[in-house]
Amino acid sequence: MKKFDENYILLEDMYDDGYFPDFLVDKVKGLVQEVIAFLETGETDLDQIQQKFDQMTIAVNDLQEEFEENDSEIETMARESIGETVEYILRWFDIELGVEDAIRERDW
Repeated sequence: MKKFDENYILLEDMYDDGYFPDFLVDKVKGLVQEVIAFLETGETDLDQIQQKFDQMTIAVNDLQEEFEENDSEIETMARESIGETVEYILRWFDIELGVEDAIRERDW
């Protein structure tokens, strides 16, 4: 079982931008970490992996209103930061899945 790269900073661009409240980025990060924990179990079934990314993405979708209530939104920079993080995770674990497929349930 492969452990995730402990030196990689998840959602770094979102944390670096004051537009995104850290406590909300922490929520997104927690969802991403759930996927990482799942992948660290050694799961290789693409359907199961896709399902886990779908769950993560739908949960991120559900945070949009909370972002708006805090004068923020999941917009271009957030999309890119989440996408880059997901892409890194996919590469790290050698998963044959495209980023757009992995986050196909997004509405941001």
